[in-house]
Amino acid sequence: MKSHAITGRSDGGWGGGLYNGVCRTNYLSCSLVSELSVTQVFEDVACTVCGCLCDDLTIRIDDGRVASAEGACALSEPWLLTQSTAEGFSAQIGNAPVGQSEAVAEAAKILGASRAPLVYGLSTSSTPGQRAACRLADQLGATIDTTASTCHAPSILAVQAVGESTSSLGEVRNRADVVVYWGSNPLKSHPRHLERYVESPGMFVPGGRSDRQLIVVDVQRTATADVADQFVEVTAGSDFDVLWALRSILKGVELKEQSVGGVLREELLSLAETFRSCRYGAMFFGLGLTRHGVPQANVEALLRLVTDLNHHTRFIARRMRIPGDVAGADSVLCWQTGFPFSVNLSRGYPRYNPGEYTANNLLEQNEVDCVVLVGSEGVEKLSPLARQHLAQIPTIVLDNPGVECALAATVHFTTAIYGIHRAGTAYRMDEVPIPLRGILESPLPSDDEILKALSAALFMV
Repeated sequence: MKSHAITGRSDGGWGGGLYNGVCRTNYLSCSLVSELSVTQVFEDVACTVCGCLCDDLTIRIDDGRVASAEGACALSEPWLLTQSTAEGFSAQIGNAPVGQSEAVAEAAKILGASRAPLVYGLSTSSTPGQRAACRLADQLGATIDTTASTCHAPSILAVQAVGESTSSLGEVRNRADVVVYWGSNPLKSHPRHLERYVESPGMFVPGGRSDRQLIVVDVQRTATADVADQFVEVTAGSDFDVLWALRSILKGVELKEQSVGGVLREELLSLAETFRSCRYGAMFFGLGLTRHGVPQANVEALLRLVTDLNHHTRFIARRMRIPGDVAGADSVLCWQTGFPFSVNLSRGYPRYNPGEYTANNLLEQNEVDCVVLVGSEGVEKLSPLARQHLAQIPTIVLDNPGVECALAATVHFTTAIYGIHRAGTAYRMDEVPIPLRGILESPLPSDDEILKALSAALFMV
C-alpha cells in the first residue's frame, strides 16, 4: 500500500488548513513514496532568539522538524534547525520521570510549605506564562523577579529617574539619518538590527544606509565599529565623562581640556555638531555602558544628553535588550503589579525595591527557602554565593526542550516553546507586542498550563 507525499505552503492560496494563522496546506504536488511525508511552509514567522524579534522569517517543516529557516540570522538559524515536535518526558522528580499530575502535586507540596518563596526568570516565557507566574507569586505571597535584575536593571532605574525620549523601531527605520550604537555590538548580539533599521530604506531615508551616518562609541573596536562611518573610542570607565562633555558643548560651555575620556576635544565638538545638526537621531545603547563606573549614572547621562538634543532636533534613545522576552516580562509585571522587576508580594500588595527584592541578593543572604525558575538560563548570571544557596533549597524548574538545567532541580517540567509549539505574545525591544504562532505540534504542556495547575493544586494542599 503506497501513499502520497503532500507539500503545503502558507501563501495567499485557499488550499485548506488554517487561514490567517499557522499554515494553509495546498496540494501542490504529489508523488508515490513508501511513507507519508508532509512539508509545510510558514511565512512571516517571528523569531524569539534576540530582542529584535524579527517577524519576517520563512520556515519549512519536513516530517515534524524545522528543515530550513529563510531570513534567520547566525544566532537564530542553528537554534531553529534543532526544533522538532519535542516528544519526551514532560516532568521529573529528582532524576525520575513521573506523570505531570504527580509532579504538580509534589511541587505544590513544596510551595505550600514555603515561607519565603521566589519566582524568577520569565525571559524565555511569553505573556500567558508571565501572567500565570504573577498570579502564582501573588497567591504565594512570594517575591517575583526577572532576568532584567542581572542585566538592564541600571537602565530601568535610570529611565525611572530621568525619563526617556524614545520611539518604535519602525520610526527609526523611516526617519533616522544618524544612528549611534553606544556600548553595543549588534552585529554580534542582534545580527539583523543593522539590516532592518540602518541599511533598510525608510519613508524619509529612501537610500537606506547611504542616507544614514552610522556612529559607534565603545571602549574597543568591534565588528560593528568596522562597518561604521565613525568610531569613537572611549577609555574604559569614562563614558559618563564623555557624555557630560557632550552635554556641556550643547549648553555652550567651552571645554578647556584637550581630551575627555580618551576622546580629543575636536572629535567631541564634531560629534556634538553631528548630533545637533541631524534631522532625526537614534541612540541605541547596550550593556557596555553599564560595565564600568556607576552603571545607573552612565545611563542617566546618556538619557539626559538625548533630552538636551531634543531642544535642537529630534533624537531618541533605545535599549538593546537581551535575548528572549525580557521586555515582555517587564511589561507584564508593570501592568500586573505596577513595577517591572524585584517585586515583593508577601504583605498582600506589591512592594518594589531593587537590591532588597532582587533575586541575586535574596539568594546571597539566604532569604529564600524555595524557588520557582520559569526558565533556568538566568542562573548562570547569578553570583557563586547565590548559586550555592540555590543548590541547597528546593527548586521547581520549567525549561524548554534541549535546555540543560544549570542545577539539579527538585521538580523539573519540560515545557513547550512559545513561537515554536505554542502561540503567544512577545515584546520587541521597543515594547511593541509581536504575536507568536505555533508551527510544530507537541504533546508538551506550556509553562502557563503548568503554573496554572500549580495555582489550582495549592488550594488542595
